This record gives sequence, C-alpha cells and structure tokens, in this order.
Amino acid sequence: MLSPKQLESLATLVDEKALRTDQESCLNYGRDWTRVHQPNPAAVVLPKSVEEVQAIVRWACAEQVALVPSGGRSGLSAGAVAANGELVLALDRLNEISDFDATDRTVRCGAGVVTAQLQEFAQAEGLFYPVDFASSGSSQIGGNIATNAGGIKVIRYGMTRDWVAGLKVVTGTGELLDLNRGLIKNNAGYDLRHLMIGSEGTLGIIVEATMRLEAEPAERAVMVLGTPDMASIMEVLRAFRDRVRLEAFEFFSEEALAKVVEHQDLTRPFATASHYYALLEFEKPDDVAEASAMECFEHCVDAGWVEDGVISQSLAQASALWRLREDISETISRWTPYKNDISTTVSRVPSLLTEVEGLVSDNYPDFEIIWFGHIGDGNVHLNILKPDAMPMEEFQTRCGSVSQGVFESVARHGGSISAEHGVGLLKKPYLGYSRSDSEINLMAQLKRVFDPAGIMNPGKILDA
Repeated sequence: MLSPKQLESLATLVDEKALRTDQESCLNYGRDWTRVHQPNPAAVVLPKSVEEVQAIVRWACAEQVALVPSGGRSGLSAGAVAANGELVLALDRLNEISDFDATDRTVRCGAGVVTAQLQEFAQAEGLFYPVDFASSGSSQIGGNIATNAGGIKVIRYGMTRDWVAGLKVVTGTGELLDLNRGLIKNNAGYDLRHLMIGSEGTLGIIVEATMRLEAEPAERAVMVLGTPDMASIMEVLRAFRDRVRLEAFEFFSEEALAKVVEHQDLTRPFATASHYYALLEFEKPDDVAEASAMECFEHCVDAGWVEDGVISQSLAQASALWRLREDISETISRWTPYKNDISTTVSRVPSLLTEVEGLVSDNYPDFEIIWFGHIGDGNVHLNILKPDAMPMEEFQTRCGSVSQGVFESVARHGGSISAEHGVGLLKKPYLGYSRSDSEINLMAQLKRVFDPAGIMNPGKILDA
C-alpha cells in the first residue's frame, strides 16, 4: 500500500479531488464487470490531462508503484481489476471530443469518451461510428482500444482496430508516443499503433485517439429467425450474405431467450419455440432490398433451415427485437455466469459449438448453459450459470476444469480463447492454447521494452 509520504507527493501532481482513497471509490474503480477477484487498490487517481498522466506514470516508475488503467470498467476478463494494492489510473476525465475533420471523417477523442458519446457526435455530423455493443453507454474509447473491442457489427465494419487512425500513448517511462497521426497511408517503419491496440494497458496508457467515422448507412431492418440447429444457422448466414447487405448476424439459444423474456418483460418474437435464433440486421435502401430478404426467408423455410421468423416494421420494433439479444448479458448477470468468449473460423463454428456443448453437458449436467454471440464473425459466448446453492469458490474451480476442455477443443479447431474480451487475469492461464511459446516469449520481451520497470498493469496477459 502507499505510505503517507507517497500519497502526499502524489497529491501534488493532480487537483484536490482527483486523488481518492475512500472505500467506495476504491471498490468502484478497482474492478470491472467480473466478480472473481476482490478489488484492493491502494488509491485511485483521476487525471484531467495528458500531462498529468505522464507525471503520474513518471512518479509511479520512480516509486515502483504498479498502475492499473481504468476506463468504463465494463470488461469481462478482469483486465482492469486492481487486486494487489495497485494505484488505479482512471481516465474518466479525459472525455473531450475535438478536431472534427469533415473531409477526412476523423475526430479526436480523449480516452475517457464514452462509446455512445462518440456515436451521438457522429450522428449529429451526419456520419456514423459503427463499433457497437451492449455496454456502449458506459464503455470508454480508451478501454475499447486497449481490448480491441468488437461487438455486434463486426461482420461488416470490423473491430475497433479498423477505426483507429491515430493514437497517443504514455509508455511505462512516462514518454508520450504520437502514433500514425491520422494518416491513411504510412509505411514508414513499424506501426506501433497496432501493437498498442489490444495490449490491455500492459505496454502503455492510451490517452487519446483519432477515430475514423463512416457515412450513415441507409435505413435498416431487423429479422429474428428460429432455426432447429446450429448447422441451419450457418446455412441461413450463407443465404442472406449473398442476397442482402448484412450489418449484423447474431445468434442466441432458446435458453437465453427464455431468460430475457421472463426477466426483462419482453415478448417472444413469434409463437414457435426453436432451439436457436438468428438475428439479422441489413441495410434497406429501397423496397428491392426488403423483397430480396423476404425471398431469402422463404427459401430458408422451404429448405428446412428456418422454422419461423419476423421482420421489423418500425424503428421501435427493430429496437425491441435487438433487446432480445442485447439484454442477455444483463439478464443472466444475477446468476454470476462464468463466461468463455471463444472463436474460430465461421465455417467451423457449428462443429466447435457441438463439441463444447457435449463436453459441458456430459461432464457437468447440473450446470445451465446459455449460448449467444456474433456468429457472423465466428465468435460465440459460452455462459455457465452458477447454481444458487453452490459456493462461488467451488463454482469457479469446477468451471476452470470446464475451461480446460473447452480450450482444448478451441485449439483443435484452430481458434482463439478470447475473441473480443481480452485476456486479463481470467484467461492468462490458457494463453498457450492460442499463442505459441515463441509468441508469448516475444510478447514478454516487448513488454520489457515499453515498460522496463514493470509497472503497467502487471500480471495481466503475462506473468512477466
């Protein structure tokens, strides 16, 4: 923990209310959405400028104090948890949007800008920021970049990485790097910007980003389709991808739908209950696009891939259909789910899901399984719900055994143990299923280059 002398010297670097040691602040800023590790930070500091971030990092380097960067705290891998007396560096106050350029379609964002804030800014300018997910109202741009967040529109627009035109990062020595500076073409050596994206604060603190925006898409429609099995969902994906311009292609299980309908006061999309559901959003610039979608729907019904379906007729209905998918995480949070965020190539998803589901059901029949995910980009979320009577420690231990088998299956399918949530503390023991020993060794060497004192989010991703 920090000594009174250290707290006194740290307090000189920021304004009066920016340094907090009270229990409520430490609890709030010292954790993310995971609840496996008990937060135990030494203090929380909220800088209001890039210069203050640099000063704090230099102070931490000199004092050998570990730093944990904190954004919207909506992460799901314990990447922003301060459990060992670290100093939490919360970036909430770096929340200005500036330097909008209509020609380049770029805008500069402080790390603390909330995702929805950027989306609303873009909309006001007649443009579009497409990276979107259920936590867009709380997640921050810096955290999105640090974890290379994906979300519901990856099938068309890609990950956060694809929208970062420039990046300012404070390294573990307090040096400020200005990376790429908004350029479209820049082959002058290594692009360190992409090294920082997805590094989870282990190489440096992201303080500012120049983000690309896109033209606003045409009117969109949403369909929810009931399917008998996962193989049918993949046939539906292929059919619709060839006929309409897909913005999103999501899936969820009947078990997930039942929970959402019961606990969120929502209505089933149609009377028929199916094993799985696909949610599609597609661009509808004219009546021809909707007619093509309906023809594709009828084709899928005739082929036996779809059992029933519905298409939105208004923005309100589209929003209601999206809630069936986006409210799942919030709904199941009351069961403290153990989450696995896995991926493989799109073509291998059905076999991976079947193998994993069989593994869990055969070995752990008392666990309730909830499936959902971004099936259009090969990413599925396995959620194991904690039985009410089971102690948390026992649940975590048993789920750890589940993960071992799950990740062995992921490795056999050439996939990833973390599609979009990051590694943090929770996935660190399993990194070897997705990265070779040589890769992990090089990652550790890179960390030592950017963070020679080892103060930047130590223990996350790597033990080194």
